Amino acid sequence: MHQHVTLSVGDATSMQCYVAAPEGKGPFPAIIVLQEAFGVNGHMRHVTDQWAAQGYVAISPELFHRTAPVGFEAPYTDFSQVMPHYQAISNEGLEADLKACFHYLETIGSVDSKKVAAVGYCLGGRVAFVANAVLPLAAGITYYGGGIDQVAFMAPNISGPHLFLWGGLDTHIPAPVRDRVLEAMDAAGKPYANVVFSYANHAFSCDERPNYNAEATAEAWALALAFLKNKLAL
Repeated sequence: MHQHVTLSVGDATSMQCYVAAPEGKGPFPAIIVLQEAFGVNGHMRHVTDQWAAQGYVAISPELFHRTAPVGFEAPYTDFSQVMPHYQAISNEGLEADLKACFHYLETIGSVDSKKVAAVGYCLGGRVAFVANAVLPLAAGITYYGGGIDQVAFMAPNISGPHLFLWGGLDTHIPAPVRDRVLEAMDAAGKPYANVVFSYANHAFSCDERPNYNAEATAEAWALALAFLKNKLAL
């Protein structure tokens, strides 16, 4: 099943989401799939479909819905189209968006609400960390989370174990940035797994971008699947 749904958010805004789900009645585990900065584009819809193919109800919200038109997508070659929307997001707005997604998953009847996770890529990697702090998640996964050190203060509120996947060649997220997040997790006593692919760059898992690394993508995917299988007791 593939569809777009429009959710009411707590701040009186509306948010379109792309939803993919397995066939059958469930109950299924679920995953909130959080976009790169370029929108819920064809690549993100494909990623959402991949999670659904693994047996998850997968929902990908349009995080720029307050400032961008419905269905907003920007080309990977022009970050200037993204910047006004990227700069306009706030932790408060993200929390409201994430709670709207979780409420949807709780109420559709096919999801086991005790087996919900979040995964995010780039911008979404930071948002997946926020999701794990503001929702009762069973687990979270961050792929090369841009700006994630800005929300490291939320570590004491992290709900489920978190998996961090980084590119060692990523100059956008150098080792000191990664370390600040891990130090916050250690200080809060929160469980996590941390994997750095020394041979991969930023956005290594997006096959529509120059830094795509098939080897790291396959290995990260296997780790992510195993992590969720264990943490969600699937």
